[in-house]
Parts: sequence; C-alpha cells; structure tokens
Amino acid sequence: MTVKSLGNPYSSNSDLRHGADCGCHSCKSTTAPAAMSSEDMLERAVESAVVRSVFGGSDIQRRSFMGMLGGGTVAAALASVFPLEQAKAAILDNLGPPEKTDLNIGFVPITCATPIIMAQPLGFYERYGLNAQVIKTAGWAVARDKSLSGEYDASHMLTPMPLAMSLGAGSIAEPYIMPAVENINGQAIVLSNEHLDKRDPKQWKGFTFGVPFEYSMHNFLLRYYVAEFGLDPDVDIQIRVVPPPEMVANLRAGNLDGYLSPDPFNQRAVYEGIGFIHLLTKDIWEGHPCCAFAAPLSFATELPNTYGALLKSIIDATQYASNPDNRVEISEAIAPTNYLNQPVTVIQQVLTGTYADGLGEVQRVPDRIDFDPFPWHSMGVWILTQMKRWGYIEGDVDYRGVAEQVYLAADAKKVMTELGYDAPDVTYKSHTIMGKTFDPAKPEEYVSSFPIGKG
Repeated sequence: MTVKSLGNPYSSNSDLRHGADCGCHSCKSTTAPAAMSSEDMLERAVESAVVRSVFGGSDIQRRSFMGMLGGGTVAAALASVFPLEQAKAAILDNLGPPEKTDLNIGFVPITCATPIIMAQPLGFYERYGLNAQVIKTAGWAVARDKSLSGEYDASHMLTPMPLAMSLGAGSIAEPYIMPAVENINGQAIVLSNEHLDKRDPKQWKGFTFGVPFEYSMHNFLLRYYVAEFGLDPDVDIQIRVVPPPEMVANLRAGNLDGYLSPDPFNQRAVYEGIGFIHLLTKDIWEGHPCCAFAAPLSFATELPNTYGALLKSIIDATQYASNPDNRVEISEAIAPTNYLNQPVTVIQQVLTGTYADGLGEVQRVPDRIDFDPFPWHSMGVWILTQMKRWGYIEGDVDYRGVAEQVYLAADAKKVMTELGYDAPDVTYKSHTIMGKTFDPAKPEEYVSSFPIGKG
C-alpha cells in the first residue's frame, strides 16, 4: 500500500501544514510528491518535524529561509549538527507501518475538537500514514456508545469521560485511555439576555442551566462555581444535559436560563443576539483541561503502530493549533458543514480571542481557548475529586492509580519529544481554582474541605 505524504521540508514551495491532496490556494500551486511507501512517509515525517522545530513551527519563516539559502544548503547544515539519519532509523525501529490505516474517529462539533477535526483537512492524519475519517456526532452519550460498540476506533471525548468509563460510572466498565488532551480553557457561562440584571450568581436560584454531559468539565466547573457563591447545584438550580448543537435553540426558546458550554455555542448565542458571556471558564481555573483524544485500551494493545501513528497525528495537530498565527487558517478549515457548520467569523472570535461579549464590548483574550496535549495526572485526580464530591462515584477511590492508568502522560511525553516539542518532566502539580489551591497529594482532604457537596 502507498500513501500520499507531505511535501519536501527543504523546499520553499512545499506547505508542510497541509496534506498532498489539499485543495487550498497555496497547495494548488505546489506539485504534490509522488506516492510514497509508509516507511518513506515516516522518514519524511521525521525530517519535517525536525525542520519545523528549527523554525519554531512557523511554515512561513521556513519557506522564506529555504527560498533565500536553498534547500540543499540548509539540509547540509542541519545534517552537520543533527543526526537525522539515526533519528529516522530509531523511530522506524520503534514504530512500524500502521496495522490498520482506515480509521473512524468520532467528534462532537465544537471548537474543543479543533485538533481532531483539522487533522483531516490539513493533512495531519495522512502525514503519518492514516486514512482517518472524522465523523460528526450529535452528543457525548452517542460518542461514548459508538466508541464502546467499536463503531469508532477512537474518539474526541471530554476529559472526565475515559475516567468514568474505566470506573463504570454511567456506563459499563471498559478500560479506556486518554493519551492526549485536546484543548485547555475554551468554555464559558452564557446567560439569556433576559438576565442582564442578574450578574451575581446569588441571584440564580431557580435557574435552569445546560451542560453537554454529566461527566464533563462543564458540569463540574458549573457546580464548583455556583457552590462557591453558596448555591447547592442539586437543590438551588436545575442542571440539564443538552447536546452542544442544541444549546442556542434551547436558550432562545426559554428552556434554559443559561449554560456552561463548549464553544462555538457561547459565541453563537452572542452572534444570534440572544445571550451574553457572563464568564470565561479560564477565569474559574486558568488552563483547565476540557476535551481529549481517547480510545479503548484494546486499541493501543492490539494495534500499537496504528495507535502510535494516530497519537503522533493528534499531538502534531494540537501543537500546530497552539500557535496563534495559525488560528485564522484553522477557523476556515473547520467551519464547513461536515465539520462545525458555523460562520467563520464566529469560530475566529473563539480561536483568536477577539470577540464581542454581548454586553456591548469587544474583549481581547488570546488564550480564551488554547491547545496543550499533555495529560497531567493531577488534572485527572482533580476530576475524580469532583466526581466523589457530587456523588458520581462512592467509597474509596484510588485517585492516583486511576488517573495514571487512564491519562497516559508517558505516551504523550514520548511522542512530544520525538516530534521536537517540549514536554514536562513531572506529571503532578498544584492547581488554583477560584483562588483555592488543589494539592493532588491530598484528594480526600480536598473533597471534605467543601461545605457544599455529597462526598
């Protein structure tokens, strides 16, 4: 089997951001490389990763530099200081051709899924020898069930989901792994315009809020937020599970007073003139995880080369999305009907962080959403504390054991390092949520520290 690969990294005419069959303006003017074997493609991927890392991920700078000095000169200079052939040989020794190249990957149409979605039109799956199809999915229950049934090889999931699925919370118990986070931040609390005079959460008693899934950061952050203002989320407000694409319609119909949702539906409410952004969730917890790439443990054990190639695709795409200079291009790539089906301007406001807030102001928050693939074990422990706090899991919890079993930080670090990206040397750190420090070494003490909760 042969596959199309990315262009020559030493050519000023090659756009390494896209696949060989991309139809964008820049790629139409570039001659696509001849069909390559999987091994040749992996070697090219290594070369591209090294060259891109030299230029800090900027393809514009790389192409300009190659045009000035010539690709041959740059290749010779790089070879004199970096053991490129040895690096290619080492990776090929550790990762053979994918056992399975045709993959189905589920996604819910939200901007948190940006790396998984954009990896198809921008050629990241193809770069690592995969013919992956991303499949739009209505909501998280459907994504979970299709993943459990084997209809999806892997899926975009909420970071609490693989923890819950591994524990059998809300579904049958099935060992799941989460080797990469998709995005950090990227959520907001939206209120209906009918509540412009109710900016104080203490005024929200009796409100009905939407969240996209029970086992979601959205649910846990909303619960945390209102509880800090003295409201019991199980008594003083009503929380309903609403699939993200249905959030705006339910707000317009008056079925919801507000929601804590992934974008672009927060910005879409402003765009439609029916809601305003009360708070970005980054103001609750700066750098909190949101969505992730997850798969059954069996996928990694039975198809290790395919798993490795897919993880490389996802992490490479996530790092590309982390560069603000790429956000406008990405917005255009993921806007079409088969992906997010949203106006480009709405997506750009989310990804660039320059947005109308629905209160008459234009805000500039570059990290309104950001992208970092590293799955911190301490984040997994925090999520488990909230599952315990609100009664989703009971009894003794092996917080560290579960987090380390599901969140595969070692796999993420290995791939990030191979691709030339920085990765942390530790997997636990403290986090600050609404001014309160979470120490992952003391989870039970943390759970019992809250006056409102069930745990």
